[in-house]
Amino acid sequence: MAEIADRKDQHLDVVLSGRGRHALDSGFDAVRFMHEALPDLDHDKIDLGADFLGRRLKAPLLISAMTGGPARAEAINARLAEAAQHLGIALAVGSQRAALEEGEAAGLDMALRLKAPDTPILANIGAAQLTRGFGVDEARRVLDMVAADALVVHLNPLQEACQPEGNHDWWGVGAALERLVRSLDAPVVVKETGSGLSASTARRLADMGVAGLDVAGAGGTNWALVEGERALSDADRQHAEAFADWGLPTARAIVEVRQACPRTLLIGSGGVRDGVDVARALRLGADMVGQAAGVLAAATVSTEAVVTHFQIVIRQLRTVCFCTGSANLTALKKAPLQPQADGSRSPAN
Repeated sequence: MAEIADRKDQHLDVVLSGRGRHALDSGFDAVRFMHEALPDLDHDKIDLGADFLGRRLKAPLLISAMTGGPARAEAINARLAEAAQHLGIALAVGSQRAALEEGEAAGLDMALRLKAPDTPILANIGAAQLTRGFGVDEARRVLDMVAADALVVHLNPLQEACQPEGNHDWWGVGAALERLVRSLDAPVVVKETGSGLSASTARRLADMGVAGLDVAGAGGTNWALVEGERALSDADRQHAEAFADWGLPTARAIVEVRQACPRTLLIGSGGVRDGVDVARALRLGADMVGQAAGVLAAATVSTEAVVTHFQIVIRQLRTVCFCTGSANLTALKKAPLQPQADGSRSPAN
């Protein structure tokens, strides 16, 4: 459907311009590690490995879903897949709704798996489609398109409410999602898209049997503002702009969801700027950390640009481990934190 492809291209352009940036801060700056001036470690031998969906990764990183029209999606996803394979990290593809409705892979075919044979790949669909004819059979087709290890179902009610073409009727989406989770013979990860998962919603999803949760909190891209940039009238734009600071900041979301779901795979994303933020997210309770907008510019350039971007992130994460005396991620999750400026405890304590 040409209109979907055009919309996806517009989304990319707005995100790349920076005009869709959230007014809220992610909350990561409130998390400050206690510096270890005498680490008994070899910086280069610190173990950043992490297990994810049955595979061992070299670092706890997920390239979060990005999208675009077919031509751009094909190029972007190819670069991301090659980079993920080279770096030993995970990859989530953008929404596959258009590919499914058009009856073609739209750049998301088996070539992606060939570029990343050892990479955990996550397929992607929107929760709103689950009450519009999208069921278990369609989910299996989406998984098969990219030989995916798991399916991500994204929750984006605010975006849909602000989108000119948005799906405003979400009645029954929760029940449909639970049917999918319990019927699909593949892991299902549920993620928000920039407004955060609350503890109560996370607990509800965990009770459905989801394999993982991605909090995708406020602090990065604000999809209400992105849709406001596409508004067809001043009234639509004003409607969207009122939600510039809507949502649960990422750091808080990670803490609250981890407390509510102590044994559930947890992905922290939303406003992750660098490897220090990755370390903060892990310390707060995330098992994996996702980044999308932060790497998007590199993804439009080349595979090498994506690799360079994440090599810097990984180096920064390793240095946080070094300067907290953490030989691995298990130790990092227990690294001491500084009290906040007002004397209160840091969010993870």
